[in-house]
Amino acid sequence: MTTDNADIASKPAPQRPLAVMLFGAPGSGKGTTGKMLTQLTGWPHLATGDLLREQLARKTPLGLEMQSILASGKLAPDDLVSRMVWDRLGWPDCENGYLLDGFPRTIPQAEGLAQWFEGRPFRPVLIHLWVEYNEILRRLTGRRMCPACGAIYHLESSPTKAAGFCDDDGAALTIRADDQEEVVLQRLQTYQSQTWPVAETLRKHGVLVEAIDCGEMDPESVADRIVWRLDRIGGSIAKKSTKAE
Repeated sequence: MTTDNADIASKPAPQRPLAVMLFGAPGSGKGTTGKMLTQLTGWPHLATGDLLREQLARKTPLGLEMQSILASGKLAPDDLVSRMVWDRLGWPDCENGYLLDGFPRTIPQAEGLAQWFEGRPFRPVLIHLWVEYNEILRRLTGRRMCPACGAIYHLESSPTKAAGFCDDDGAALTIRADDQEEVVLQRLQTYQSQTWPVAETLRKHGVLVEAIDCGEMDPESVADRIVWRLDRIGGSIAKKSTKAE
């Protein structure tokens, strides 16, 4: 029995589950985008901060080791952070794809993740949420927080009814330390010098890097655009638009 080579060539390549890494400067909307993408795809949104809190709450050996290091005022080393992420990627809910938010953050983490992908069925894709720095400054320095209830407002996009006071409890709003202009500028400089080179490291290892210009788009449109791009890449996605029908 013979097989027609044309038939073989016409068959689509089998779809592989996608491992999506969300990259972007502070204020680019990674957390919001990740949550919306979870609604669209059903994939778990894995933020390193949440994973760390989960390890600490469960008092796992890894969590206790990290707790000891963090209590001393040191940053968690790359190998421990990587082990924490790899442990979570082994859960059954990651088999059909997942979203990584905040990892990898250093070149050693990126090198380790690239090795982890070898021999596994996932197709890694890095999504860079690109926003102009002036827009990031506007987003972050305009934020205000209620110290009593934790509600977040923005001077332009979501102002309070009475300027400077919380709509719910009337408490005077404050500016978070991370939202002070000089702190925001420092965080952006750190991202440019330390975090963005991670994307170039992953690219050298064959990871597809896709940039999304999301400065002028609302969060729902950003999420829909990402799913559209991922679908064109050829990943297996269960899509559902965030827009109302």
